[in-house]
Amino acid sequence: MVDNLFFQLGNLAQKGPSRRILDLKAAIPGQYLCLTLHRPSNVDRIEHLRPIIQALKDIALRIPVIFPCHPRTKACLENFGMMDAFLLPEQTTGSLERGLLLLEPMGYNDFLYLWKDALLVLTDSGGLQEETTALKIPCMTLRENTERPITVEVGSNVLIGRDMEQLRSEVADIVAGKANGGNIPDLWDGKASERIAAVLIGHKDT
Repeated sequence: MVDNLFFQLGNLAQKGPSRRILDLKAAIPGQYLCLTLHRPSNVDRIEHLRPIIQALKDIALRIPVIFPCHPRTKACLENFGMMDAFLLPEQTTGSLERGLLLLEPMGYNDFLYLWKDALLVLTDSGGLQEETTALKIPCMTLRENTERPITVEVGSNVLIGRDMEQLRSEVADIVAGKANGGNIPDLWDGKASERIAAVLIGHKDT
């Protein structure tokens, strides 16, 4: 995954994102957060989803939160009557200084172009925990556990679970410039495939 991340960053430098993503980023005058949220344990039950959305609304009073929304999540938001928490693209004019901006799902490179420069990524995804760690971008995971424990061990990822007060507090610290940072695990340099190929070639010669 890390190898692919660095490969796609190279592609992004050559080809760039779509025009709509360029325009969106140009409309954000300062720092921003990126969000993904799709796990059934977070979105399928109103008693789980409501506190998350309320915390995000509070956070978005201070800093924009960019949210490409998974179809299952959007369906739940609509069914639970929560869509009024969000700004939609057609409701934004000029600069975007705050608010919870809900977007349609986007391709990998478009989202990469956004989150690679985010102050912080909020997610319940697995892959983003790994990718943000590789780029030293703080990550907060809205889950009780992770398949990538090393991201927590090196300090780049914080497991929030359902503690929305912790989420508010941790985000406030980062927005205030109090992030502790984190380290990149050994060998997370985007060259794993080269090392694997070298081993395979060496075995072939013997």
